[in-house]
Amino acid sequence: MPKSPEPDKQSSKVTERINATALELLEKHPEGLRWSELTSMIMESNPTFHPKTVNGCIWKLINRYSDRVYKPSKGLFKLLKYK
Repeated sequence: MPKSPEPDKQSSKVTERINATALELLEKHPEGLRWSELTSMIMESNPTFHPKTVNGCIWKLINRYSDRVYKPSKGLFKLLKYK
């Protein structure tokens, strides 16, 4: 499986910045984060992010970064390297 591109927190694209923030937060929490925790932490990191855009990015996280992120149970996101 090809490796997904690394998102950039300095990108002009809002979704790329949200994805970069989500992956960074998951890196800091090897035990994983629940949907609500991840949403709150992303919104705290940058209050200018629109909540629906954040929700959409988290919803697509598994598909876009399937080589890095998985859901061991409903609503829980973890990095594959911590599986």
